[in-house]
Amino acid sequence: MANTKSAKKRIRQSEKQRMMNRQDRSKMRTEIKKFRSLLSDQKYDEARSMLPSVYGIIDRTVKKGIIHRNTAARYKARLTQHLNHQTAS
Repeated sequence: MANTKSAKKRIRQSEKQRMMNRQDRSKMRTEIKKFRSLLSDQKYDEARSMLPSVYGIIDRTVKKGIIHRNTAARYKARLTQHLNHQTAS
């Protein structure tokens, strides 16, 4: 356990940041799930209009350092691919 005053403060700060990161990651995952549910309900127009906002949320999580940029690129590519596949068939 931390002994110094600065170490105790650092523990408090890191815990607070961890909770904020969890919120942001959860928000991103929720938006992705909403997008996928629109696709499964065959609401393609709504899904197409929602895609830029989902991209924005994913990009913000990358900017904050919560997820890696390659992970974000993979998420975005798969979402786009899924939308294009659904609308093509």
